[in-house]
Amino acid sequence: MRKVLAAAALAGSIAVTGLAVAPTAQAATTTQSTAASVSSWGKFYSKNHKAYTYGKTWKQHGKVYTHWYGKESTPRKGYVWFRYYSGGSWHKFVQGWDGSYQATWSKHGIKKLYTYTCWGSPSTYCGPVHRIY
Repeated sequence: MRKVLAAAALAGSIAVTGLAVAPTAQAATTTQSTAASVSSWGKFYSKNHKAYTYGKTWKQHGKVYTHWYGKESTPRKGYVWFRYYSGGSWHKFVQGWDGSYQATWSKHGIKKLYTYTCWGSPSTYCGPVHRIY
Protein backbone atom coordinates (compact mmCIF):
# COMPACT_ATOMS: atom_id res chain seq x y z
CA MET A 1 0.00 0.00 0.00
CA ARG A 2 2.82 2.36 0.83
CA LYS A 3 4.41 1.77 -2.56
CA VAL A 4 1.15 2.63 -4.34
CA LEU A 5 0.73 5.85 -2.33
CA ALA A 6 4.37 6.83 -2.89
CA ALA A 7 4.06 6.23 -6.64
CA ALA A 8 0.84 8.27 -6.81
CA ALA A 9 2.42 11.13 -4.84
CA LEU A 10 5.48 11.11 -7.09
CA ALA A 11 3.36 11.09 -10.25
CA GLY A 12 1.23 13.96 -8.91
CA SER A 13 4.25 16.08 -8.01
CA ILE A 14 5.77 15.54 -11.46
CA ALA A 15 2.50 16.55 -13.12
CA VAL A 16 2.23 19.72 -11.01
CA THR A 17 5.87 20.61 -11.64
CA GLY A 18 5.40 20.09 -15.38
CA LEU A 19 2.40 22.40 -15.41
CA ALA A 20 4.23 25.03 -13.40
CA VAL A 21 7.28 24.98 -15.66
CA ALA A 22 5.35 25.15 -18.95
CA PRO A 23 4.01 28.74 -18.55
CA THR A 24 7.43 29.95 -17.41
CA ALA A 25 9.13 28.41 -20.43
CA GLN A 26 6.52 29.93 -22.72
CA ALA A 27 6.96 33.38 -21.15
CA ALA A 28 10.74 33.17 -21.53
CA THR A 29 10.38 32.28 -25.21
CA THR A 30 8.01 35.21 -25.79
CA THR A 31 10.37 37.64 -24.05
CA GLN A 32 13.33 36.51 -26.11
CA SER A 33 11.52 36.89 -29.42
CA THR A 34 10.55 40.52 -28.74
CA ALA A 35 13.88 41.63 -27.27
CA ALA A 36 16.33 43.48 -29.53
CA SER A 37 19.68 41.89 -30.30
CA VAL A 38 22.42 44.36 -29.40
CA SER A 39 25.84 44.06 -31.00
CA SER A 40 28.81 46.04 -29.74
CA TRP A 41 31.45 47.30 -32.15
CA GLY A 42 34.79 49.13 -32.08
CA LYS A 43 37.23 50.57 -31.17
CA PHE A 44 37.67 51.69 -34.79
CA TYR A 45 40.67 54.01 -35.17
CA SER A 46 41.54 56.68 -37.69
CA LYS A 47 44.55 55.91 -39.88
CA ASN A 48 46.93 57.79 -37.57
CA HIS A 49 45.28 56.46 -34.35
CA LYS A 50 44.47 59.97 -33.08
CA ALA A 51 40.71 59.36 -33.01
CA TYR A 52 38.52 56.33 -32.47
CA THR A 53 34.87 55.36 -32.25
CA TYR A 54 32.97 52.51 -30.66
CA GLY A 55 29.35 51.77 -29.92
CA LYS A 56 26.34 49.49 -30.10
CA THR A 57 23.83 48.74 -32.86
CA TRP A 58 20.44 47.07 -32.55
CA LYS A 59 17.13 46.70 -34.39
CA GLN A 60 13.83 47.35 -32.67
CA HIS A 61 10.33 47.82 -34.16
CA GLY A 62 11.71 48.00 -37.72
CA LYS A 63 14.31 50.68 -36.92
CA VAL A 64 18.06 50.21 -36.70
CA TYR A 65 19.57 52.20 -33.82
CA THR A 66 23.23 53.10 -33.34
CA HIS A 67 24.62 54.61 -30.16
CA TRP A 68 28.23 55.62 -30.68
CA TYR A 69 31.06 57.24 -28.75
CA GLY A 70 33.93 59.24 -30.22
CA LYS A 71 37.25 60.08 -28.57
CA GLU A 72 40.15 62.25 -29.66
CA SER A 73 42.57 64.39 -27.64
CA THR A 74 44.14 66.86 -30.08
CA PRO A 75 43.29 70.41 -31.22
CA ARG A 76 41.65 69.00 -34.36
CA LYS A 77 38.35 67.15 -34.70
CA GLY A 78 37.52 63.48 -35.16
CA TYR A 79 34.86 62.39 -37.67
CA VAL A 80 32.70 59.30 -37.90
CA TRP A 81 31.10 58.26 -41.18
CA PHE A 82 28.05 56.04 -41.48
CA ARG A 83 27.13 54.46 -44.83
CA TYR A 84 23.89 52.53 -45.06
CA TYR A 85 21.78 50.73 -47.65
CA SER A 86 18.09 51.61 -47.44
CA GLY A 87 15.26 51.90 -49.94
CA GLY A 88 17.30 50.41 -52.79
CA SER A 89 20.20 52.89 -52.63
CA TRP A 90 23.23 53.86 -50.56
CA HIS A 91 23.28 56.88 -48.25
CA LYS A 92 25.94 58.35 -45.98
CA PHE A 93 26.47 61.05 -43.41
CA VAL A 94 29.30 62.31 -41.24
CA GLN A 95 29.40 63.65 -37.68
CA GLY A 96 32.38 65.58 -36.32
CA TRP A 97 33.34 66.02 -32.67
CA ASP A 98 36.06 67.57 -30.53
CA GLY A 99 37.27 65.78 -27.39
CA SER A 100 34.71 63.19 -26.26
CA TYR A 101 31.27 62.82 -27.78
CA GLN A 102 28.34 60.42 -27.89
CA ALA A 103 25.16 60.33 -29.92
CA THR A 104 22.34 58.02 -30.98
CA TRP A 105 20.64 57.93 -34.36
CA SER A 106 18.12 55.61 -35.99
CA LYS A 107 16.43 54.97 -39.31
CA HIS A 108 13.74 52.65 -40.72
CA GLY A 109 14.55 50.12 -43.41
CA ILE A 110 18.33 49.84 -43.08
CA LYS A 111 19.62 46.60 -44.61
CA LYS A 112 23.39 47.16 -44.26
CA LEU A 113 25.35 49.65 -42.15
CA TYR A 114 29.06 50.48 -42.30
CA THR A 115 31.24 52.92 -40.35
CA TYR A 116 34.74 54.36 -40.39
CA THR A 117 36.64 57.02 -38.45
CA CYS A 118 38.66 59.98 -39.75
CA TRP A 119 40.78 62.64 -38.05
CA GLY A 120 41.61 66.24 -38.97
CA SER A 121 38.89 66.65 -41.60
CA PRO A 122 36.05 64.47 -42.89
CA SER A 123 38.29 63.00 -45.61
CA THR A 124 41.79 62.78 -44.07
CA TYR A 125 43.48 60.02 -42.08
CA CYS A 126 40.47 57.73 -42.53
CA GLY A 127 40.68 54.25 -41.08
CA PRO A 128 39.28 51.05 -42.58
CA VAL A 129 35.57 50.51 -43.20
CA HIS A 130 33.73 48.13 -40.85
CA ARG A 131 30.28 46.59 -41.20
CA ILE A 132 28.31 47.05 -37.99
CA TYR A 133 24.87 45.83 -39.18
